[in-house]
Amino acid sequence: MANKTQDFTKVFSDMAAAFPVDMSAYNEAVKNSAALGEKMSKVALDAAATSADLSSKWTKETLAKMSGVTKAQAEPADYAKAASDFASSAAETSAEHMAAFAEVAKKVQMETVELLMAAGKDIQEDTSAAVKKATDELAASAKKAAKVA
Repeated sequence: MANKTQDFTKVFSDMAAAFPVDMSAYNEAVKNSAALGEKMSKVALDAAATSADLSSKWTKETLAKMSGVTKAQAEPADYAKAASDFASSAAETSAEHMAAFAEVAKKVQMETVELLMAAGKDIQEDTSAAVKKATDELAASAKKAAKVA
């Protein structure tokens, strides 16, 4: 007489049915994550566009100032003066443009912190609601199981 192996399919199906999983919380988490990703991408793309504009402006200004250096001069000393004037002007505008880039970086940092803090608050609220709901469902299932037993 051979022993028959017990089929646990029904046992596991019943157990899974006793603890239903609400996928809406997971779906909401995915939607929130996608929304955060979209907002973060917008911040990054705006910063990249602003940086590209600043860089282009800086390049155009530098090229315009180069014309003074490339002009033919009457005296050799005038070449040194033109180069000195260009270097002085370039140093001055470099500081201005670097400050503009720093402002872009500061804006990105502030917007990122704001987004992450808002997301953290939303996640905390969602998690609290999900834990409360799961606790309530588990308590209801336990009561139901206690009545059956």
